[in-house]
Amino acid sequence: LVELGASLISVLIVMTFGYTLSALAYLIFSWCLLALSLIDLDHYLLPDDITLPLLWLGLLVSATGLGLPDVSLSDSVVGAAAGYLSLWSLFWAFLFATGKEGLGYGDFKLLAALGAWLGWQALLPILLLSSLTGAVIGLALIAFGGRERGAPLPFGPFLAVAGFSMLVWGPKILAIYADLFTAL
Repeated sequence: LVELGASLISVLIVMTFGYTLSALAYLIFSWCLLALSLIDLDHYLLPDDITLPLLWLGLLVSATGLGLPDVSLSDSVVGAAAGYLSLWSLFWAFLFATGKEGLGYGDFKLLAALGAWLGWQALLPILLLSSLTGAVIGLALIAFGGRERGAPLPFGPFLAVAGFSMLVWGPKILAIYADLFTAL
C-alpha cells in the first residue's frame, strides 16, 4: 500500500508539474509527507530526522527559485516561522486551559516545513482543512469505530494531506476559500 500510494502521488506530481527539477523537489516533499503520515499513524511521532530536513529543503528550494512561482524566499521564511509559532502558541494555550497537551512538537515542525514549501499564505487554509478533516474523521471514529472520546488522534497525517492538497490544488482551494468568505 505504501508503494502504491507513493506511485499515485508521483504520477500526480509529474502530471501537475511535468518533468522538471521543481517536480523532483515536490516528489521528495510528497514522499516525506507520506512517510511522516504513516509514522505518525503508527507511533504518534513526527521524527526530527524527517521534519527538520524537510523544513530546510523547503527554504533551499524557495531560495533557488525551484519552488512555487508565487512563493518568494521571504514568504517561505515567514511561512516557516508562522507555521511553527502558530501551533506552538495553540499548544501552550490548550495546555494552560486544560492541563493537557493537545499537540506534539512534531506538529509544529511539520507545519513550519509546510510553510517553508508553500509560503505563509497557505498556512490558514492548511490549518482549516486539516482541522476540519481531523474533526470529521475523529467524530466518525467515535460514532462508528468505537474509539474512546479522549483517545489521541495523530494530527500529522491531516496536516500532510492538507499540505499536499495545497501544493497540487492550491489555487483552486484558495478560490473556494475566498468564495466562501465573500459569500458571507
